[in-house]
Amino acid sequence: MTIGEVSEKFQMTTDTLRYYERIGLIPPVPRNKNGIRNFDEEACKWVSFVKCMRSAGVQIEALIEYVALLQADTGIERRKNILIEQRARLQKQEEHLRETIERLDFKISNYEKLFAEKK
Repeated sequence: MTIGEVSEKFQMTTDTLRYYERIGLIPPVPRNKNGIRNFDEEACKWVSFVKCMRSAGVQIEALIEYVALLQADTGIERRKNILIEQRARLQKQEEHLRETIERLDFKISNYEKLFAEKK
């Protein structure tokens, strides 16, 4: 797939895809004889993984380290710990979001009661 096709498929800009490759978030994408990126299935899996992690708020630095360790086929324990650390961060965010939603639900409920009283 061309970078344009991948961009469309994953709803990411071509600049973002190039940036992710340049900083090591996506391993180097194979290129054709003219030097044009040719995203194969493996490259697309990486794009999907990185998009999922970034959409969830996983830190770029953690992902760069994870990808580098994975490509070097080293640091199995460290790779696992990176994922555990990021999961813990997301769980804290989830807890905060849950508390915020509960607060909003309470406030909305109060407004609904006020509206009902005015009728």
